[in-house]
Amino acid sequence: MIPRPKLLNPLSGSYDLSAGAAISGPADLIDPIRTALPLLDLRPGDDGAIDVRHEAALGAEGYRLTAGSRGIEITAGGPAGAFYAAQSVHQLLPDASYRVTAQGSWTVPGVRIEDSPRFPWRGLHLDVARHFFPKREIMRLVDLMAVHKLNHLHLHLADDQGWRVESEAYPLLHEISSHRPRTATHYYREPEAYDGIPHGGYYTLADLAELAAYARARAVTIVPEIDVPGHASAILAAYPSFGATGEEHDVMDRWGISPAILSPLPPTIEFLTTIFDELLSALGDTPYVHIGGDEVVLDHWTASPEIVAYRESLGLATSNDLQAWFLRQLADALAERGSRAVVWDEAFVSGGLRHDTVVMPWRGMNVGRRAAAAGHDVVATPVFPLYFDYAEAASADEPLAIGESVTVADVAAFDPAPADWTADERARVLGAQAQLWTERVPDARTVDYRLWPRACAVAEIGWGPNADFAGRLESHLGRLDALGVEYRPLAGPRPWQRRRPHRPGVVEVTAVMSRIDAMTHDAESTRPST
Repeated sequence: MIPRPKLLNPLSGSYDLSAGAAISGPADLIDPIRTALPLLDLRPGDDGAIDVRHEAALGAEGYRLTAGSRGIEITAGGPAGAFYAAQSVHQLLPDASYRVTAQGSWTVPGVRIEDSPRFPWRGLHLDVARHFFPKREIMRLVDLMAVHKLNHLHLHLADDQGWRVESEAYPLLHEISSHRPRTATHYYREPEAYDGIPHGGYYTLADLAELAAYARARAVTIVPEIDVPGHASAILAAYPSFGATGEEHDVMDRWGISPAILSPLPPTIEFLTTIFDELLSALGDTPYVHIGGDEVVLDHWTASPEIVAYRESLGLATSNDLQAWFLRQLADALAERGSRAVVWDEAFVSGGLRHDTVVMPWRGMNVGRRAAAAGHDVVATPVFPLYFDYAEAASADEPLAIGESVTVADVAAFDPAPADWTADERARVLGAQAQLWTERVPDARTVDYRLWPRACAVAEIGWGPNADFAGRLESHLGRLDALGVEYRPLAGPRPWQRRRPHRPGVVEVTAVMSRIDAMTHDAESTRPST
């Protein structure tokens, strides 16, 4: 099973579970089980083949599961725990049970499982700004996350290359900022080349409401990200008046980082607060909103007499201090609306964060430890080994990637809360999250290839001990086959997965980590990493 339960003991006997079988227990626990096991078409009843009970002491995501000749008993700490118990029941069945044409009856082997996760945040990030993925692909990803007990989906909704959310208050965002006329195709540090093909798309507010409800029913929390104040070309293509210079911009058609930056003046904060209101109204209960804060070029702030005068009126000494103040205003606005702000680690290095702001240390666990020591909750997101836009091998057989290498074994060996941290620092670690940036991920088939089976390892390290992971993963691949996941085989890509070849030896991940870790000690740490 992946992730491996804390305790799994085989028992004698088994139980034949048929489609249409009865399930008894509290409605708020029955519904998640029925959602997790659609193949069984379970029917609520007074005396079920599956009996469900509530025990709050198990924790919201904890459960006990016993299967034997008399049926299946599930005790759950809450709806999420019931959902995960049902996912474990499903993993006890043959791989064929994951096909939509599955048979009507299955034999559940005798077993006792006691289980709960090590970390409350077990996440995947998908960049839908560089390349857009329609609603159906996000729903499919939620389904795959649910199978693996992954529970936070971080959607990167805005960047220089695209804005992906409808706005009724600022409609030019989805009318202008959601598309670009072409996309860069050249290799890193080579002459520019473009495909000449328009690219774009956005989610309506109704789409976001649907996605959030769909995810919530599967124990997945959507974490929306509007990355500010940098990465702002797409926003400024629609509303240049919110920029630091007021100059016209285009939605970027190349990769890399633009100096385009939002103004920190009050109208910009009002604009973003309105956007947050629209997002939160559509998404419903949203515990976390990511506001970015990474790779910001502050030169335009420093060069603007109006912005300098505003900074001085606030009693702030530097543009870095002004960025910290700006992000604090947004975090305060989110807190008033019941959401916690999440930031990349540059925002922590700038200082001035609210105490409840969550930090994602993408530049390494050293800065993550400093954030934890300062009292911030941390979600481990280091480039190595959790940036899945890196190839799994330094080989031209791999499809084009930003660099190399991050392997399944690398992910499985990672500890989000290292043993050499203090107990207080480890207690600040909410969990781990893999990032898939999509500059070189143009379609859903490549998403599958990049995410799986490395995301299986993310599920494993987020849930608990991963002894014998490699052996269990080999068996688990049959489930992915049945689900239609076009994962990367452990031995390397299939011939049709090679596509445009990777060029090894250009960007090596260990060298990247050394360089960006050093940057976290720099007072100008917000400046871009490339």
